[in-house]
Amino acid sequence: MTEKKTAAVVLAAGKGRRMQSGVPKQYMSVGDKPLIYYALRAFEESVIEQITLVTAPGEEEFCRREIVKPYGFKKVRQIVAGGEERFHSVYRGLCALRNCDYVLIHDGARPFVTPQMIARALSGAQQYGSCVVGMPVKDTIKVSDFDGYACQTPKRELVWAVQTPQAFSYKLIKTAYEKLFSKKDVAVTDDAMVVETMLNRQVKLIPGSYYNIKVTTKEDLAVAEVFLKEYQKEEWKKKKSKKILKILKK
Repeated sequence: MTEKKTAAVVLAAGKGRRMQSGVPKQYMSVGDKPLIYYALRAFEESVIEQITLVTAPGEEEFCRREIVKPYGFKKVRQIVAGGEERFHSVYRGLCALRNCDYVLIHDGARPFVTPQMIARALSGAQQYGSCVVGMPVKDTIKVSDFDGYACQTPKRELVWAVQTPQAFSYKLIKTAYEKLFSKKDVAVTDDAMVVETMLNRQVKLIPGSYYNIKVTTKEDLAVAEVFLKEYQKEEWKKKKSKKILKILKK
């Protein structure tokens, strides 16, 4: 049986208008490293075989020189320029892939994705053809009408906050995006919505993590600093446990 080829499209082409900073959010520091570093490291350490990094036009060489090479991201095989909106950037990333069976699409502004979460997403794509990670919401959600009045309260246990990575059969997501670009005035907010609206196909929800936040505002950046400290504690505990096991085996 032929081994299936896997890839990731990591998006770092956002302008970060809501951050209100002169520095694009993907390059702002969290801890002592640029935000995009953390997502790339997770994919580098995961089961995914190759990464296509999508940057803002003109930033390709900067990313190669300042991020990919210094941090030794060997799986980043290509860096391509994104487009005006997120869905343009995703499509350019998909078009850049060759010899791919399954692809994960991830927002580089979500630094706390993990290799384990990536593996779950890939497994979901292999089993269902399309899946997204997310978490059940903690708050009661109200649906508003156009006048700002609550008109519906969905059952909380049925409402999820969707995250990335979103994982798909490559052929399926590429077909969905090609169909999207043949339409006019179609508004989509994530890749799952492209599959749902263009192919009339359900997308499986699988658990992500409440830590898997998207850094969009200055407040998010402050939260990310706190989460990073917790993450580093867990990493230290794992390394310490491995060291103890090695000692015990001697």
